[in-house]
Amino acid sequence: MISKRIGVLAGAFNPMTRAHVALLEAARPEVDETMCVVPRTYPHKEFHGASLQDRIEMIQGAVAGSRVEVTQSGLFVDIARELRQAQPEREIYFICGRDAAERIVTWDYGKPGAIERMFEEFQLLVAARQGEYSPPEHLRGRVHRIEIGSAFDEVCSTKVRQRIAAGEPWEHLVPGSIVDLVGRIYKSA
Repeated sequence: MISKRIGVLAGAFNPMTRAHVALLEAARPEVDETMCVVPRTYPHKEFHGASLQDRIEMIQGAVAGSRVEVTQSGLFVDIARELRQAQPEREIYFICGRDAAERIVTWDYGKPGAIERMFEEFQLLVAARQGEYSPPEHLRGRVHRIEIGSAFDEVCSTKVRQRIAAGEPWEHLVPGSIVDLVGRIYKSA
């Protein structure tokens, strides 16, 4: 059976930004398909802001033809397992920036060797964001570099929400196709 390489961008997408789109585009040459995953629960933050349906609508509006999946858990290993239930032959590549890669690798999972066991189930495609990521030696074969450029270093969902709340320009941080949608969702919050 031939495995299909799936690039998975999992996140809160609160809201979807130009950096999210750049990550997806950078990953496309490395995988057979890309998708966005919105977990119902996150391991390190509360679900707040836009509704789940709003997030799905933003993703679909920002990336034409983008596939969106909703999973129960936000841990990468749980997402990989959930996605593989429908298609066991999938090879999962999580798409992320340096900051997220560092959190994933250094997170305290409560058991020695947990990260090594998880990396048997997925690989990472990592873009430099405010610096390059250098994985531990024993994980290097499962971590691959992708390029998005430094123009996206300061683009993040938090900054969009802060700028909207402060009445500052924010439109340049989100894809043009969802500016009106983002404005409607976050200006009413």
